[in-house]
Amino acid sequence: MSKARELLDVALAAVPGAQAREGQHVMAEAVAAALRTRQHLLVQAGTGTGKSLGYLVPALASGKKVVVATATKALQAQLVDKDLPRLTDALAPALGHTPTFALAKGRSNYVCLQQVHQGPGAREPEQDELWDGPSSMIGSQVVQLREWAATATTGDRDEVPFPVNDRAWRQVSVSARECLGSKCPDRVDCFAERAREDAKEADVVVANHALLALDAFTGVQVLPEHHVVILDEAHEFVSSVTDALTHELSGPAVRRAAALAREYVAPVMHERLEDAHAVLEGVLQGLLPGWIPELPAHLADALSVVENACGAAAVEVGKAEDGTEEVEQARRERAKQSLAEVAEAAGELRAPGTRSAVYATQERVLRVSPLHVGGALATGLFGEVTVIATSATLTLGGSFRHTARELGLTWMAGSEYGTKAPPPRDVEAVEEVLAQDRPPAPWHYLDVGSPFDYAKQSQLYIARDLPDPGKQSAAWQTAVDELCGRLVQAAGGRTLALFSSTAAAGRAAAAVRAATDVPVLLQGEDTPGALTHRFASDARTCLFGTRSFWQGVDVPGSACQLVILDRIPFPHVDDPLMKARLADAGERGFMDVTLPPAAVLLAQGAGRLIRSTSDRGVVVVLDPRLATARYGEVLLRTLPGFYPARSLDAVLASLKAIDAGAPPLREVGPPPSARRRAARA
Repeated sequence: MSKARELLDVALAAVPGAQAREGQHVMAEAVAAALRTRQHLLVQAGTGTGKSLGYLVPALASGKKVVVATATKALQAQLVDKDLPRLTDALAPALGHTPTFALAKGRSNYVCLQQVHQGPGAREPEQDELWDGPSSMIGSQVVQLREWAATATTGDRDEVPFPVNDRAWRQVSVSARECLGSKCPDRVDCFAERAREDAKEADVVVANHALLALDAFTGVQVLPEHHVVILDEAHEFVSSVTDALTHELSGPAVRRAAALAREYVAPVMHERLEDAHAVLEGVLQGLLPGWIPELPAHLADALSVVENACGAAAVEVGKAEDGTEEVEQARRERAKQSLAEVAEAAGELRAPGTRSAVYATQERVLRVSPLHVGGALATGLFGEVTVIATSATLTLGGSFRHTARELGLTWMAGSEYGTKAPPPRDVEAVEEVLAQDRPPAPWHYLDVGSPFDYAKQSQLYIARDLPDPGKQSAAWQTAVDELCGRLVQAAGGRTLALFSSTAAAGRAAAAVRAATDVPVLLQGEDTPGALTHRFASDARTCLFGTRSFWQGVDVPGSACQLVILDRIPFPHVDDPLMKARLADAGERGFMDVTLPPAAVLLAQGAGRLIRSTSDRGVVVVLDPRLATARYGEVLLRTLPGFYPARSLDAVLASLKAIDAGAPPLREVGPPPSARRRAARA
């Protein structure tokens, strides 16, 4: 038996109810081999494989500094609150030491003591952040936060024991750009700095995709030096890298930069900044949201004005006087950096690269984003560290090729784990190699399947009789709201309903609340972790959510016996970046750009139902196109092998029977905030 298998067995013995799964053992061996040989690995691990343990055990045993990056903060919390505490204790005797771990988040997730104390380094509140004093709802929360910060251990927002509005949190936190850094008077006691120091000492650092992308591609080091990156839910990472490489500009951004610089520049320079702000605002007022294939001359001129004004002001601000106190130097540096960032964004927008897209949002924000990030990933991540990328959905049509291309890996450099045979050398693969400046990095791929018998444990019902949501949107929405009520009633609650938009989720939740007495939790009414905990704690409760709940929600047992997916989760038709990518892809746009993310997200959503070998339930898709459109067959092949339900009546009867025979709920323990506080105690 291999060392990886032995250690995994030790870890499994420490997890209540854990079962040995061959796919998990194969994954652990493959991850250990990749860490040993320093070769990249893509692992598709179906639902129920236990992929977290499959990569955490070899990571903890490797002796290497490892960053685990998840798609969401909820997944971070699961690793830090549940998986890693058990694993480190269980593996300590076998390893001869207790591995350490730490949580890494962006600075704005922590209370800023300067903001709390309103010290000399506190930033001035912006107009849209002002509150009506302690008697207002926001003011009351700010007062509570300041009292809480006095006794907080970590200052982490997720440990706040009462609801916190985003605007209230903004009053006691700062972004990385607003932080005074080493010159802050409270730097010794800074919560964010303490967290960074903990991360430097830990064997495993748990971050999210956004933080990893920021660290790898912006030149801002927010993570400690590391040898290995494990991408959990790797199918989401490209989106985070795209965001990290995106530049954006708005009127408020120019106004804020000008306000920060006011006391450090001559009146004539400040007037020039205000004029630049006015010019940009004037152009943006008349700019329609959407993709901008060619930059209009008046917009290019406005961007040039902003770039030149902010660039010149940054130089002027940078001329610091000798003997200036540290806090004042930090304030000056903050103003200079803000101006430089605005100037850089204006320059990137004015002269975008040939493989970039410029677009405007509904909020009158200009952005320029790369159409593809594979090249950046190939050099900025895969060229620097060993990468393990895993997810339940990494293949499209049974092939890893699409994912490999998105991540910047060369198809011909890959091979299936356990074999030496490379993929077929077709013309496209050869051209991919010839287009590169240096030999491509070798990598392996592996699909370990799933231990669940989907045909026996679950059903899939497609509401083929509903109106087409693309052609009869209003009629479809009405039918969806009515059918959700019938389904939830039949299931006796126990429902996770996933929607394509916040409006759709809110409308359906209101309809079900009006038609039934079943409690309905709605995304946005509390933190995702708290909502999921309440859902898992009450069999008669339903949870209605949007994009972030389509993946990462893990509620095994009888709390979730019905999963409703409102529609095929195609990218929004008005997404300007998607439009640009479709235009770039030409006639293959639908297959290469539109279909893959929809297939992945559909499979992720459906995968919320069966989370253990004893689970039973039904997945209902309220989009008839899954059964009637030509592309529906491709999407169906990405889903687990559910038993196809015969009719709606049969589904309603099945849900009632499953509800009647449902076992007691599993023990879920205390809510996330209490678990985190207890772990820190």
